[in-house]
This record gives sequence, structure tokens and C-alpha cells, in this order.
Amino acid sequence: MRYQYVVVVGAGRLGSILANRISRLGSSVVVVDRDERAFRNLDVDFSGFKVTGDAAEMAVLLRAGVDRADCVLAITPYDNVNLMVAQVAREMFDVERVIARNYDPSREVIYHEMGVETICPTQLAAGAFLDALDRSAREAEA
Repeated sequence: MRYQYVVVVGAGRLGSILANRISRLGSSVVVVDRDERAFRNLDVDFSGFKVTGDAAEMAVLLRAGVDRADCVLAITPYDNVNLMVAQVAREMFDVERVIARNYDPSREVIYHEMGVETICPTQLAAGAFLDALDRSAREAEA
């Protein structure tokens, strides 16, 4: 993996899967979550660091080393937190790569204006459902 120092904000199912995989690929990984119990989702052999705290607080992001990260993944279940973390990483610390999870498709333009790439589960799910409908229609025609 080309990123040496990755900060993952959100240690839920998705955040933990990503942190585990990125760690196994050889990057240094720091995972941030406000609920210490969320770190149970990490594998027992996870070699990164854990920071407990609210990522909406600058002190927590600094403890996680966002100021030296070359990649930040903002993937909490809260669009406002992800937007704030992404904005701080991009604009205040000039992080090379910032990717945020964004549930509300209408907000994607805000992220993109800041130079933040987004992954929108809502859009992905809609696409998957439409693909499934198309597939079943094609199968019915055959």
C-alpha cells in the first residue's frame, strides 16, 4: 500500500475491517472512536494504535496524528462528523488523501468542493438494487 500513515475515524464494522486490512498491508494505522467498546471489532492481531475520543475535537485528531497522516478515512455513521473530520484533515493539515463515508447524496457536492472523495452507501445500495432489477428482468426475458 502506498500510504504509510493512515487515520481511520470510526471503529464500527466498516472501520474495523478497513483498519485490519490496511494494517496487514503494512501501513501504520490509528483508529479513532469515541466508544472504547468499538475497538473490540478489531482483530486480535491488529498492529495499529487506538485513540478513544470524539473526533470532532481537535485534540483527539492531533492525538491520532492527523497532522502527519498521508491518508484519512472518515467513516463514522454521522455525516456531520465525517464532513468536519474531512474538512480539518484536508484544509488544516493538507492530508494527501481524504475519503469520507456520506449517507446523504445531496451533500456529496460539499465534500467534492473541498477535494474530499466520498463513498455513499445510499448511492451504492440504490445501484445494487437497480442492477438486481435489471438482472431479473433480463432473466425473465430469456
